[in-house]
Amino acid sequence: MDVLPLNAVHIDLVYTANADALANLEAYRTMLSPEEHERMARFVFDRDRRSFLLTRALVRTTLSRYAPIAPAAWQFIANVHGRPEILDRPTGVPDLRFNLSHTDGLIACAVTIGRDIGIDVEHVGRSLHHDVAGQYFAPAEVADLRRLPANQQRTVFFDYWTLKESYIKARGFGLALPLGDFAFTLNPPSAPTICIEPSLNDDAASWQFLQDWPSPQHRLALAVRREGRDLPVRIRQVVPPA
Repeated sequence: MDVLPLNAVHIDLVYTANADALANLEAYRTMLSPEEHERMARFVFDRDRRSFLLTRALVRTTLSRYAPIAPAAWQFIANVHGRPEILDRPTGVPDLRFNLSHTDGLIACAVTIGRDIGIDVEHVGRSLHHDVAGQYFAPAEVADLRRLPANQQRTVFFDYWTLKESYIKARGFGLALPLGDFAFTLNPPSAPTICIEPSLNDDAASWQFLQDWPSPQHRLALAVRREGRDLPVRIRQVVPPA
């Protein structure tokens, strides 16, 4: 088993075109619950079924790195806003918290112990509808985006988008959290910071944010609740073991 320190975050990444992972698809099927098999069968396209299967294999095998539980034995429940959590954590198993994200070509699983955590990955080449920022970003974020030259706007759009997604996922409310009531400030090369309206009942200083480029086509953002100093974050590429 791996050791996950109490005050740390591990992020495992799977590239969906990885030949070693694709060779294990049949073995991954044996890890899924009946409900997961039903969900997978509802996808129309092969690529979407494959992405779902790899995502479920990733979270199950990742959690099994940190606890003596077989990948197929994990049970999950979703909160009222859809965030998955571990159901009936066995005695002696650490309070593992995880979050998942997937996009074209990449799947990510972030794990920590006893902390709110959210992750988002996006393919920066995907099409954007006109004025998505105006609908979903805070006014300060929209103003910052529109100040930029056109050739920089796409990158910064995904900076903001992934950060906002990671935060609402970490809070566990999804899109029930008003996206205009919190705003990020980008501070490269320092970490981003957040300003939160009092109505959201949260402390901006209690959050750590991290951004990364796992590949030239993929932007990643992490949100994790901390106390005081930043937590170390490990990012690695994996193939879920069969």
